[in-house]
Amino acid sequence: MTDFLVATSSVHVTAAAADYLAERADPEEDSVVVVGVREPDAPARDAGDAVNVARSRLATLVPATELRDGDPLEELLAAIEEHDPDEVLVGAHRGTADSDGVGATAQALLARVDRPVVVVPLPTL
Repeated sequence: MTDFLVATSSVHVTAAAADYLAERADPEEDSVVVVGVREPDAPARDAGDAVNVARSRLATLVPATELRDGDPLEELLAAIEEHDPDEVLVGAHRGTADSDGVGATAQALLARVDRPVVVVPLPTL
């Protein structure tokens, strides 16, 4: 059994995580929690839309979902501590047209988390 935590703030990140999980997660054994973080400088709907996409794209896995407000890194570290997942999935960056490379939140999670952090590839926007 594997417990996955998907860290997201955009529908693009959620879709990429869903594609990753489609090949790896077993609906009979694995669990998924999707944590959407509403960032202060991002459109208010983004994280909510990201969580809604998770409910439909990951329907066979019946993911638990939650929305948090605040600093993405702080909120994700708290969620990881609370849910104690085996693996954390994060997008390379916010998933918007003006994002590029590996963002600060993904880099910080890679440096600070004591379990596998998978950076899922995002489509070219």
